[in-house]
Amino acid sequence: AYQRQGRAGLVSRMGRPPTGALGQFPAEIRDTVREMRETHSGWGPLTIRTELENDRRFAGKKLPSRPRIAAFLNQEEFTRKYERHTELPQARAEDPQHPHEEWEVDAQGVIKAAELGSVSIINISDLFSRLKVDSFPCLNTSHPSTPDYQLVLRRAFVHYGLPERISFDHDSVFYDNACASPYPTILHLWLIALDIQVRFIEQAPPAEHSVIERMHQTVTQQAIAGQTFVDGSMLQESLSDRLDFLNHCFPSRSLGGRPPLIAYPDAQHSGQPYRLEWEEAMLDLDRVYRYLAQGRWFRQVSAQGQFSLGSHRYGVGKDFADQTLEITFDPQTCELRCLSADGSRKTHLPVRGLSKSDLVGELSPLIALPAYQLALP
Repeated sequence: AYQRQGRAGLVSRMGRPPTGALGQFPAEIRDTVREMRETHSGWGPLTIRTELENDRRFAGKKLPSRPRIAAFLNQEEFTRKYERHTELPQARAEDPQHPHEEWEVDAQGVIKAAELGSVSIINISDLFSRLKVDSFPCLNTSHPSTPDYQLVLRRAFVHYGLPERISFDHDSVFYDNACASPYPTILHLWLIALDIQVRFIEQAPPAEHSVIERMHQTVTQQAIAGQTFVDGSMLQESLSDRLDFLNHCFPSRSLGGRPPLIAYPDAQHSGQPYRLEWEEAMLDLDRVYRYLAQGRWFRQVSAQGQFSLGSHRYGVGKDFADQTLEITFDPQTCELRCLSADGSRKTHLPVRGLSKSDLVGELSPLIALPAYQLALP
């Protein structure tokens, strides 16, 4: 049975032989349902069932139920194929017990700054100590990119060290939200290689990420409202100055009226040092391989025998055309293992985009900042 039909042949079939979704109804009803869907692609099972009830030809006759019509439409391939859903492995949501156990990272919605136009500010906040870790303005964009987030995170790492965990929302730069079985983004894998856990919030603010949402408002009021900036460096100077004030001087209601660094002096540094010139040596690709080995992805192959995973396009040949592949990662060979839906075909492909240079991206923007200096040997 497996040789003849693949996995489908191994499914247990109880009862009498199948006759099709509407096999117990006259051919006239089946033909009518088929014709309705062919001429009205937007009609669903409920609409078709209602149309049958209003059709004089079928007055007084037994009609198929909405679920049976839905099954017939699926059988006749009138419904689009859905990708199977899987979740990315991630760190559990836990209340932090000390500074730099979890940072919240997010970009504020676009604001209008005089002379600068549209600005999106990336903010980082420590969930436990309420420390305002960093604020970085991205000019002329409403959607900061992966290099933007890597830049501000590196700035924060240099100043405060590496955190244990970072939480994000489901924005596309953090999370592959276009697929039912998401593949981790470059930003996600880069953090894993640095031994930083990544967690995606499960509830919308204020149930989660309330601290970073509050920071957005505070930073805007403290550093931007009523001010005029001639260039990005002037805006950054204002942001840095106000963050220093908020962390050292401004009383926080949630900390009993104390500033974050007065309430928690040990928030000055996480104890996990970072230097830009150390980063390549700090990246451990085995951590990335172990993480990917936990995943499973489903992708539809095009008529040309190609599919996309992450930001890369792979070719598996026309033997797999129009099929759904089940994809896993082999940490020993660094290959993608691809299995056809019926289990009859499989192939292996070298994975792409996992070298250290792929994860590191562009380092020169941080080196060029006036506040950064390479360490002495």
